[in-house]
Amino acid sequence: TFRDRFAPYPIRVEVLSRFLSAQEARRVVGGLADGSVDVVIGTHRLISGDVSFADLGLLVIDEEQRFGVAHKESIKAIRTDVDVLTLTATPIPRTLEMSLTGIRDLSLIDTPPADRQPILTFVGEYDERAVAEAIRRELLREGQVFFVHNRVHDIDQIAGGLRDLVPEARVAVAHGQMDEALLETVVIDFWDGLYDVLVCTTIIESGIDMPTVNTLVVDRSDLLGLGQLHQLRGRVGRAGQRAYAYLFIPPDRALTEEAFERLRTIGETTELGSGFRLAMRDLEIRGAGNLLGTGQSGHVAAVGYDLYCRMVIEAVAELSGEPPEAPVEIRVEVPVDAHLPEDYVGRADLRMEAYRKLTSAGATADDANVEVVRAEWEDRYGPLPEPAEALLAIARLRTVCVSRGITEATVTRRPGVVLGSKPQLEARCSPVELPLSRQSR
Repeated sequence: TFRDRFAPYPIRVEVLSRFLSAQEARRVVGGLADGSVDVVIGTHRLISGDVSFADLGLLVIDEEQRFGVAHKESIKAIRTDVDVLTLTATPIPRTLEMSLTGIRDLSLIDTPPADRQPILTFVGEYDERAVAEAIRRELLREGQVFFVHNRVHDIDQIAGGLRDLVPEARVAVAHGQMDEALLETVVIDFWDGLYDVLVCTTIIESGIDMPTVNTLVVDRSDLLGLGQLHQLRGRVGRAGQRAYAYLFIPPDRALTEEAFERLRTIGETTELGSGFRLAMRDLEIRGAGNLLGTGQSGHVAAVGYDLYCRMVIEAVAELSGEPPEAPVEIRVEVPVDAHLPEDYVGRADLRMEAYRKLTSAGATADDANVEVVRAEWEDRYGPLPEPAEALLAIARLRTVCVSRGITEATVTRRPGVVLGSKPQLEARCSPVELPLSRQSR
């Protein structure tokens, strides 16, 4: 594609990957070193120690989630003053956190291709009849199927089972431990329509664009990450046809809580352009990781997520030379029982997470954020008990204080009100003192 687009210009475009012969690779590496190659498109091979650049000006990283921290440090070492553009449909938690806190600039592309349709996604226990029906339906419309089985040791056995299950289907196998030439041959034959079903590992997760493949079946989807599932689902439905994704789990095993949350999220986010929402949910499930270390996920439990974000934002502002914004403390006192009961949210860590989210929502001037928290609680834990309703009411009061510039709100019972009757409440507010108020008086 690059060569076609730059054909009218004196620009040399090359490819560097493990599929090149040693002689071809040496030719490309030499061209990069002497500057005769203008654009190179490659895999991780580009950050190998033997690759040098005459005058590197722009680095574009596609599928950023497939790079580890060590890879990214190698990229930084290539050139410190190079412009870097990172592309990903599902940013890893660490990268997303760096963007949200201002360390990196962030741009969103929400508009899908004009003819793209949402992918119908089914999550459930493995059922051979459903698998056979899905394959046969795809064969009837002359399409092809990806069957993802991410365990190499028995992938041939799985392929044999599919041949017995759907005898009329032509089944091939592809995985990363195959001989490179054989793997390339299988993929090309599948592209040419010589096979109907490709039983493969997550090797197809990125870089595959086959418009005739419109059904995806994933075995043991509970073992895959949220970003992986989203990337795999994106391999189908790329030509405007209705596509189907079947994410199966074993019927005889209990899911971990994280696996359950991942599968519930992928099942709910089926609309086009939902990658950012899904990445935000992945950030919530796995945590932001360590900005100064190598962890690309994990919760910052020691200081709490909101305090952690605030500390990072303050540090970024200080390094940028911006004056730090003094935090405004808002004091709200209400004589009601406001908390999340243990019989409503059983686990202590989940209660802490819920409190932190509500605190963040109450620190804004928009009570719609509080309603988002309410909807999440009702969805995850059921109808709200009275103490939880009171907690949300206090959070809404805080948003009013933020929007009106009020730093203190105290609610008390009026004198003479009989205990047990409906309370008659009064509010006493302390407004923010404006810098010119003394001069005005």
